[in-house]
Amino acid sequence: MTRILKWTLLSLIGLFLAQDALLQSAEPKPRSHIKIRGIYGGAPTQLLEQNKRLPELGVNAIFMGSGSLTDKRIAQLKQQGAKVFAEFNTLHVANYLKDHPDARPIGVDGNICPAPQGWQGICPTHPGYRKYRMDEFRRVLKEYEIDGIWLDYHHSHASWERAVPEMPDTCFCDRCLKQFQRDTKVSLPEAPTSELSSLLLGKQKAAWVQWRCDVFSDWVREFRSILDETRPKALLGTFHCPWTETEFNGALKNKLAIDLKAQAKYVDVFSIMPYHARFNHPKDPAWISRQTAWLGRHLDIKGEPGERLKIWPIVQLSDWGEQVPVEQVKPVLDHGTRLPATGVMVFRWGSLHPQTDKVDAMIEYYRTIKP
Repeated sequence: MTRILKWTLLSLIGLFLAQDALLQSAEPKPRSHIKIRGIYGGAPTQLLEQNKRLPELGVNAIFMGSGSLTDKRIAQLKQQGAKVFAEFNTLHVANYLKDHPDARPIGVDGNICPAPQGWQGICPTHPGYRKYRMDEFRRVLKEYEIDGIWLDYHHSHASWERAVPEMPDTCFCDRCLKQFQRDTKVSLPEAPTSELSSLLLGKQKAAWVQWRCDVFSDWVREFRSILDETRPKALLGTFHCPWTETEFNGALKNKLAIDLKAQAKYVDVFSIMPYHARFNHPKDPAWISRQTAWLGRHLDIKGEPGERLKIWPIVQLSDWGEQVPVEQVKPVLDHGTRLPATGVMVFRWGSLHPQTDKVDAMIEYYRTIKP
């Protein structure tokens, strides 16, 4: 046998073994570090109406919108041993603008910034809007026996949940400009907004970006204080953009005003949102575990027992833009349940439940990884 033939055979064998290992790695095995096996998007009533019980399905957590909570539903889920977590909209309640147009974000030209792709954000320094959300946050925690509440849409006026994000620079309203100067001791000249925005995105960019991050982080601080006063045993989580701090030219901080390390002082669980199909990685479920691994390094979370901070990714099984084939259910959940993750949930029940083949695959995986 020639050397070339031997090399070719060895290469083919190596390739076969690598592919076989990849397939086997997605096969579900018990994962004792995964404490939460969740469904996002409401209670799986379609399964419950078939007299199926959540423990039999491997599911032990349900995430639902705070507006859909009811005492009856919570009691039903808890009777089956499930934890109930609420999703809470922070800076994306567009209806507020109907009676409070001054809460619209202002763009670099001094005019109202259009909603990118229809995703309407709110000026983060509007005192009335902040009080409105804090009051609602307190009400939800007081009224419902939930195990935790997750902040959602807690970022600046932007549409980032897509392959090509649209992230305009905001908010340059008079209120924001005055508060920036007051908080940072930076004096701005008397000039049109277009000139001031150029200055803030140029010479003063570092101070401007950090100030914006601090504003959003201060919201999280107040949410934490309300939770500690109202339902101290509940967890505070956050659904957030899955990018690293260098992707899209540092957009996590520079555009979205998300400072993960600052928020970590107040948050218990980070639910990174690595929707691989939606975010232009439809053939690469491993992107999920790569992003989760980065978050663990960034926040020094290893997934070890006793850690205060936790990572519970929310992974995409339902179709949104790009389709997620049933063959990807196991690889997606495999990468979503790798350390440092200690929990996982699937996105999202409302559009997933009609796809019974994928639901069955999810159940099989959850049942198998259950310790």
